[in-house]
Amino acid sequence: MASCGVVGESEGAVVETNSRRRRLDLRQFSSVADLAVVPPLESGRKRKKLDPFPLRTSASLFVCLRDCNKSCETDEDDVAAGGGIVESERKQCLEACVLEPPRFGMTSVCGRRREMEDAVSIHPSFISEEASFFGVFDGHGCSHVAFKCKDRLHEIVREEITSMECVLWKKTMERSFEIMDKEVCEWNYEDKSSNCKCEPQTPQCDAVGSTAVVAIVTPDKVVVSNCGDSRAVLCRNGTAVPLSSDHKPDRSDELVRIENAGGRVIYWDGPRVLGVLAMSRAIGDNYLKPYVISEPEVTVTERTDEDECLILASDGLWDVVSNDMACGVVRACLRAQQQSASPPGSPNGDTESSDKACSDASILLTKLALARHSSDNVSVVVVDLRRKPRRC
Repeated sequence: MASCGVVGESEGAVVETNSRRRRLDLRQFSSVADLAVVPPLESGRKRKKLDPFPLRTSASLFVCLRDCNKSCETDEDDVAAGGGIVESERKQCLEACVLEPPRFGMTSVCGRRREMEDAVSIHPSFISEEASFFGVFDGHGCSHVAFKCKDRLHEIVREEITSMECVLWKKTMERSFEIMDKEVCEWNYEDKSSNCKCEPQTPQCDAVGSTAVVAIVTPDKVVVSNCGDSRAVLCRNGTAVPLSSDHKPDRSDELVRIENAGGRVIYWDGPRVLGVLAMSRAIGDNYLKPYVISEPEVTVTERTDEDECLILASDGLWDVVSNDMACGVVRACLRAQQQSASPPGSPNGDTESSDKACSDASILLTKLALARHSSDNVSVVVVDLRRKPRRC
């Protein structure tokens, strides 16, 4: 019999079918929701035996990346209730996870030097989409320490972060640089790159080192670790904000430290440690320890909506271009991003880019340094810090 809109007993099968369909739909949505919502815990004892949220370690890591100075400790009752500090911050982190990695551009050229001793390391989303790694390494004496840092330092930082329940940036970066310096000093020099000009196991190997300026960019922080005279500069609302301070031997605090360690700063074509090295901190340089140390200075800067870009570069740029001028060049390129015209390609160097405007800016800064007669290798990394819409 055809139904006239009134449901009778004989139509129970139809009602049951619809109910099953609704229950099936609810189960499908429930399985999706389970991926994003922590199931409630029945007791503290059960929580210790079974972790109901396998991704909790990653979620905790995201929280720490967003606020490295906030304790990861929380009351188990708050967690069991599905609320408290961890739950609210976890939701913020899940929202942040859909942010795209920052756009960047890089140019590195030999310039007027006979040897290329600079190295650049770029690893977008090197832990997760929460954090990207950018590093510039300026070698001296040879290239192998700079290239070793390029190959290994981001891995060391990743290992240190993932081994910690809560990331304290200063300790994490200091520990990472210490491990990097130890690996360089104990390195088997038979494994050096082909462009290394040192003879294996000779005294000259102990006279090789590299600066290191590293930036880890998260959705709400820029963590900069600097060892040497490479530099990181933030452009915020048109103003250049240095995020690192060059380690020169005549810097007042560095001079005191060197002299307290029994060393001397001798002026020989500028201030130099023992009349040799023109920087007071570096990775490597085993023959100048303890006067030259590998301990970085670490700054943690909160990102704002006024942040425009981050510039990391070796001293081949900063010796001839001021912070303000560099920021002006990058801002001009970012403003002209929609235009089709672009500057000529990189002057006989390496380039890497995820964004045309950042690439153009790094090329222009390199060309400007060469035009101003920079006598060193020039390596420039430009990171776009402007806020972008979230991915759906």
